[in-house]
Amino acid sequence: MLDLVNKIKGDKAIWAVVALLALFSFLPVYSASSNLVYVVGKGTTIGHLLKHAFLLVLGFGIIYGVHRIPTHFFKGLSLIALPIVLVLLVFTLAQGTTIGGANASRWISVPFVGISFQTSNLASVVLMIYVARYLTKIKDQVITFKESILPLWLPVFLVLILILPANFSTAAIIFSMVLLLCFLGGYPLKYLAGIIGTGLVCLTLFVLTAKAVPDLFPNRVDTWISRIENFSNPEDTEADYQIEKAKIAIATGGIVGKGAGKSIQKNFLPQSSSDFIYAIIIEEYGLVGGFALMFFYLLLLFRIVVVANGNSTIFGKLLVLGVGLPIVFQALINMAVAVELFPVTGQTLPLISSGGTSSWMTCLAIGIILSASVKDRARSKKNSSEEIANNPLEILSGQL
Repeated sequence: MLDLVNKIKGDKAIWAVVALLALFSFLPVYSASSNLVYVVGKGTTIGHLLKHAFLLVLGFGIIYGVHRIPTHFFKGLSLIALPIVLVLLVFTLAQGTTIGGANASRWISVPFVGISFQTSNLASVVLMIYVARYLTKIKDQVITFKESILPLWLPVFLVLILILPANFSTAAIIFSMVLLLCFLGGYPLKYLAGIIGTGLVCLTLFVLTAKAVPDLFPNRVDTWISRIENFSNPEDTEADYQIEKAKIAIATGGIVGKGAGKSIQKNFLPQSSSDFIYAIIIEEYGLVGGFALMFFYLLLLFRIVVVANGNSTIFGKLLVLGVGLPIVFQALINMAVAVELFPVTGQTLPLISSGGTSSWMTCLAIGIILSASVKDRARSKKNSSEEIANNPLEILSGQL
């Protein structure tokens, strides 16, 4: 165990924040899982807690393994992983899973283990690494929009097109994060404006086609529209019911909350252990707990910026921002939904919400950030030139 601890490298503050968030998550997950047990009739509270623990243990295994990989390896790995991700997205979409006639194909089942895997989460991480690699490649070069269409925007739009029919919020977050990373990477603003316009036109055409010919392809356009309408003009719907219960939970939490496990609204609020777990946290731990949780996510954001600023390579800087900013952005969106500052999106609270393998992708991103935060990697690379020469992946990464 001591040998394992000694092998832990990277930013200690990030390690501490991630560990604290993961440890804290056991309390609200155990409390809110009673909704699944006694209302939905699914499993036991201990069972859900053990599943959450299993996912987090494997997640920290991913962090440890990935943070030991030299940062420049991810250049080559992104080229290998992107086609695999596209195949997985096509397979996920082609399953044709529908709920009420709408496309709900977001997951694929992992054989033999009975765990569902959300491919869009993996696609987000891989795509951000790929974009960071491309921006590094064209840094300080004069590039035209035409030259960037095939190597940059074609993969981006392929990923978005495959995610959009079943998951608009995830597609929107990925698109926003890609645009932000391109802006930070020095991609010309006039070209970004054109991409935004193109994206809006494509989205409009998609929505109009889905509304004009509802049976042409399964989609969730009606769900998106109803959520936006309910946000701007609340009605007696399921989405509004969720928000109302979340607001009741927040209002009754007060300053210090009712105490651990004493939430009442967890028995009435759907998705209380995942999408709306922040409302349950405030009910049980009050505004103090809610603001404390927000502080840790903002602290994580601060350390991500520090690590990016301290990295000696352009790829390292863009890589850290590309995979790190979406984590905090998703957390803030989840919190905003719970307090009705944003329409219902279905985004979970990273490292806190129960269930699903999305926590693994969060851990993958954190492992990449920690890999980029290792200070002595550049010196160790010089001392291992012979080993590098014999490593095909290293050669591929260097050439790319």
